[in-house]
Amino acid sequence: MTIRTVHREQEMKFGTQIIPNGVRFRLWAPLVPFVELEIDGWSLPMRQDVRGWYEAEVPGASPGSHYVFCLPGGKRVPDPASRYQPDDVDGPSEVVDPLAFEWTDLGWRGRPWEECVFYEVHIGTFTPEGTFRAAAGKLELLAELGVTALQIMPLADFAGRWNWGYDGVSLFAPDSSYGRPEDLKALVNRAHELGMMVMLDVVYNHFGPKGNYLPLYAPILNDKDTPWGPGLNVDGENATVVRDLVLANARFWINEYRFDGLRFDALHAIEDSGPKHLIQDLAEQTRAASDGRHIHLIAENSHNQASWLRRRDDGTPWLYTAQWNDDLHHGLHALVTGEDQWYYQPYASRIDLVAKALAEGFAFQGEYLARENRMHGEPSAFLPPTAFVSFIQNHDHTGNRPAGERIGQLVPRQAARMLATLYLLSPQIPMLFMGEEWNASTPFCFFTDIKELGDIIRRGRAEVLKDFPEASKAKHIDPMSEDAFLSCKLNWDERCSPVSAEMLELYQDLLRLRASVLTPRLVGMAGNSGSSEILGPHAFHVQWTLGDGSTLNLAANLGASPQNGDWRAVIPLRCEGTFTDDTLGPYTAMFWLT
Repeated sequence: MTIRTVHREQEMKFGTQIIPNGVRFRLWAPLVPFVELEIDGWSLPMRQDVRGWYEAEVPGASPGSHYVFCLPGGKRVPDPASRYQPDDVDGPSEVVDPLAFEWTDLGWRGRPWEECVFYEVHIGTFTPEGTFRAAAGKLELLAELGVTALQIMPLADFAGRWNWGYDGVSLFAPDSSYGRPEDLKALVNRAHELGMMVMLDVVYNHFGPKGNYLPLYAPILNDKDTPWGPGLNVDGENATVVRDLVLANARFWINEYRFDGLRFDALHAIEDSGPKHLIQDLAEQTRAASDGRHIHLIAENSHNQASWLRRRDDGTPWLYTAQWNDDLHHGLHALVTGEDQWYYQPYASRIDLVAKALAEGFAFQGEYLARENRMHGEPSAFLPPTAFVSFIQNHDHTGNRPAGERIGQLVPRQAARMLATLYLLSPQIPMLFMGEEWNASTPFCFFTDIKELGDIIRRGRAEVLKDFPEASKAKHIDPMSEDAFLSCKLNWDERCSPVSAEMLELYQDLLRLRASVLTPRLVGMAGNSGSSEILGPHAFHVQWTLGDGSTLNLAANLGASPQNGDWRAVIPLRCEGTFTDDTLGPYTAMFWLT
């Protein structure tokens, strides 16, 4: 059988473009009077226009050529729109031909949102090799599990050999430690062949602390600090081109790499006082750039601004498809582990917040939070449950712990099984964290390789962890060490052990049930479809009106003691735990349809 192939390129005004007789190079550098292009060891001046753009067409240049831009004073800097940095963020950029890769996913249209089951991965620790090609080799196992969407942590080239990815500085260049651009395209292509979407986590609220040379020649940053450094200049003088760079990057991942959507990191940290907020522009332009495929846009927004998630009259998203539901995670975690510090302090002993987050999306919808010293959240009950992505662990809430402990190391086994059942069968869209399905024993802790900032990073981590009673156990974990990184690599061999296989079977069963019974009923779910009732200090009943008019019920006991009630009329769709006519057993989640 002949496999038809196609070649794809996102044309843009930044970076390089292959032309018939060579390569065109462009750089926006309004703060300097001249720029020279140095390519493969020889240099030539770049032509300047009145808007701060520099351009040069180089006959004979070709894919594989290495180049840098030379600024006044002799500073040599890489291309901020480089497609590949073979020698890390400080080295030269490489010309890449985006049309060289042969895609075989013709006809791929993505998948409807209601079918999403996310699986979050960090490419460097997902496999022993830590590469795009190795990750592609695991996709069949994920498809067999029931995963329909790979959620990849940020890939923009970062300084050093390992990093979570949120310190990226070369927005268009997949980090070279994971492989070349064609390797990433091969990963996406293979996922599509298996019927799996691929989503990318992108960071537009700050640049990493090392390797960002843009401020030397362009007004890229502003004086509005984020927790991770200066914010981007999206509303000041010359902000138009800065915004264009960000918007071009979002379109680039959707079109040139065929990602099926984006997860936008910490949108609440983007300050914009202009006539149209960058958050709105990002959603509108990314959706408009697609070729008719299903494109899904996911927000991380600690301010819980439900307005960005509003729906059209036909139920489709106006801007963002969904938001990560931190409220649900925090409430579940606090109730089952008993932890009451850090994120979890406002949720301690608050079973009502868990029930509310399941029924209405946000637990806090305009209340004052003393921990944050501000009003928190907006009303969200008007949104359908599918406007929220639920999880019981992710990179943040595992990695920002003293020893990177996963939920399976923090709660009894029956509690972990109950939590999995609760969130995988709720109408919210579920997201697993890599290795969760077999209760991986490997940790996922914070790690980085920005050596020049080692002491600052160590002090910062100590400050983050100081409120954990068990923090002293983790003093030996140096976030700058290779051991911290290597310890987080999944051990795929343990997946076959009897204990792990038992958990894996649970996840497979739950996801099969979700796909066959729940997913078809999610289509058409409206807002105000959920309601909740508190049954006891650790127990609640939630019900949702599904898209077909049926009612999904959940009775859950998050505690170690039985909960009295009347369950005589219940015919379970699934019960993880135990129940009798008048008792809901410890650590039990029971679903049924009426």
